[in-house]
Amino acid sequence: MRTETIFRALADPTRLRILRLLGSMELAVGEVAQVLGQSQPRVSRHIGILCDAGLAERRREGSWTFVRGCAAPAEGSSLCGSVAQLLADAEGEDPAFAEACDADRRKLAEIRSHREAEAQAYFARHADDWDELRRMHSSDEAIEDAMARALGDAPLGRLLDIGTGTGRMAELFAERAEHIVALDKSLAMLRVARAKLQHLPAERVELVQGDFASLPFAPESFDTVLFHQVLHFAQAPGAALAEAARVTRPGGRIAIADFAAHQREELRDRHAHARLGFEDSQMDGLLAEAGFDPAAPIALEDGELVVKIWIARRSNQRRRAAS
Repeated sequence: MRTETIFRALADPTRLRILRLLGSMELAVGEVAQVLGQSQPRVSRHIGILCDAGLAERRREGSWTFVRGCAAPAEGSSLCGSVAQLLADAEGEDPAFAEACDADRRKLAEIRSHREAEAQAYFARHADDWDELRRMHSSDEAIEDAMARALGDAPLGRLLDIGTGTGRMAELFAERAEHIVALDKSLAMLRVARAKLQHLPAERVELVQGDFASLPFAPESFDTVLFHQVLHFAQAPGAALAEAARVTRPGGRIAIADFAAHQREELRDRHAHARLGFEDSQMDGLLAEAGFDPAAPIALEDGELVVKIWIARRSNQRRRAAS
């Protein structure tokens, strides 16, 4: 990374605003364009300049492109981190810049809120036939068996099933867990889950309404955390995994069943998918950044879409604070 290239990249107010937006989350290029009120080709050019300077990273996912700020200083250099800190300081001292950045973040929140509302409406419409919809993409039975084998015979302790849906995973692991908390954002889904789980002892099962981006639990509350076909709905999967890490005890485990990266664009509109699956390297990076030590994934290739099982253990060291 050349110092001259970095300073040239910073010599534009739009690119400074983009870097502040990317300071805390990965965004689709289209989201950045909506926030800034500029055309997507123009925003893409700005992002290209930031990427060439090593200040941002792009990742293609189907017809969408996601971009994030550099997560760590480039090898042998601390310039990337220094630039991020400089912009944070500038926002604290420059009222005009701070006002623009605040307006950008509010606009982004509105865009994401609208998308989440659309997803919730979809969940409500399909609550009663959710299991059937899952079988359209892969075999639930094969996924359940693979997750059970991946978690082994060790006790699961206090288990959190994030995005429980119909409650099937909570039901599957009930005998192996000391206590189960089944969480979902949709009240319609929780009604279905409550009916499915009503045969289990009430003192061992708890149903909670909540969002995986802001879990309503104290730190280090669970020994095992599950994401079963849920993470592809997350606008910011890294933030969801960071929250999962926060509530997982050191040495505890996370189990994720989700799609491998694919190109089925229609799933965005038909089934409210925010992500078209995950590459192994991408998932490993997300887990490591959240504070988990990932193991090798398991692939289920008997369906139209490949499903992966990722298992990771919570590091004994606390995750570094997000910027």
